[in-house]
Amino acid sequence: MRFLVDAQLPPALARLLEGRGHQTEHVSDCGLERASDAAIWARAVADGASIITKDEDFAVRRVLQKAGPAVVWIRLGNTSKRQMLLWLDMMLPSILAALERGDTLIELT
Repeated sequence: MRFLVDAQLPPALARLLEGRGHQTEHVSDCGLERASDAAIWARAVADGASIITKDEDFAVRRVLQKAGPAVVWIRLGNTSKRQMLLWLDMMLPSILAALERGDTLIELT
C-alpha cells in the first residue's frame, strides 16, 4: 500500500509504515507540511496514496467527492506518540483489510 501521512501525525508514523513494507511519505518529506488540504489531496491522487490524518476536513471531503484517495481518519484522543504508534501498528491489519475491500473512508476511534 501507499500512504501519505498528514501534518498532525508524527513522521515516525511514516517510518513505522515503511518498516512494515508500505510506500509512505509524511507531508514534511515532500515539502507539504504547510500545504493546503487541496494540495495534499492532489498529491495523494497523483501518487495513488491513501491519506492518513487526524483532520476531519479530509473525511468530509472524502464523503462529498466521488473520486479521490482513500482517507484513514484517526480520531484517537490525546495520547503519547509512542502509545499512538503502538495502537496504529495494532490497527494496521484492519486498515489494510478495509482498503483492500475498497473502503474509501476508514474511521478509527
